[in-house]
Amino acid sequence: MKKVATLFYILGVFAMTNCETERIIFKGPYFVRFTESSRTEKESFSKIIDIEIHQSEPVLEEDITITYSIGGDAREGIDYVILGERGKVEIAQGEYFGNVQIQLINNANNIIRSQEITFTIESVSTDQLQVGQDESAIGKTYTFTIVDDCILGGTYIGQRGSPNVTDITVTSSDCETYRLSNWNINVFSTDTEMDLTFIDNGDNTLTIPQQEEENLSEELATIRGVGIVDPITRQIIMTITLVDFEDQPEVSFTLIPD
Repeated sequence: MKKVATLFYILGVFAMTNCETERIIFKGPYFVRFTESSRTEKESFSKIIDIEIHQSEPVLEEDITITYSIGGDAREGIDYVILGERGKVEIAQGEYFGNVQIQLINNANNIIRSQEITFTIESVSTDQLQVGQDESAIGKTYTFTIVDDCILGGTYIGQRGSPNVTDITVTSSDCETYRLSNWNINVFSTDTEMDLTFIDNGDNTLTIPQQEEENLSEELATIRGVGIVDPITRQIIMTITLVDFEDQPEVSFTLIPD
């Protein structure tokens, strides 16, 4: 009986030993790397894009200069521009992060495809840091994919009286039939967003086919209309007829690319 008890004790200790989680301890070397590996945006995205590079802890008490190269089939100056000093990122003393900054150029031509920019860290100004994390150099490269957009695709500011209405989007999957995210630009007393479908006729005119607005009561829901596009500024003027209202009033507003 004593031998059996001893056997169970030994087996119990063995089981507990094998169930313990092995502690993983970072042993270096310390590094600089891109924080993320990739990102995708439509070419109509107009805001400045930060591509972050960081250094590992402990943070160094000196300025760090990181150089990088640029590859890929996206065309600099045509599809995008680099802001700041090209090919170089600075991380200030005591800081963890620096950024490559780019801005996309919207050269929409109704051809839906994509291009890539590949950034590769080439060097760092101190021998206390290596390029990329671990032996496999994780984070040494970063890929930014630019997806072409339709000519009228993008973000707009709506103008009709005051105030302006922001963050209005125009989207399409075929560059012919589009979705406008909000046409209620100071039209009604509510700020409820109302979307609609319109068609690009290919001659700088638009058709808003008859459709029902789900945020209006059924007896007042029918709308239709027309629009025109300035081919240089891409500004859109739309005129919507409220078909079910008495006298079928028309409301017009301007969409300005943001």
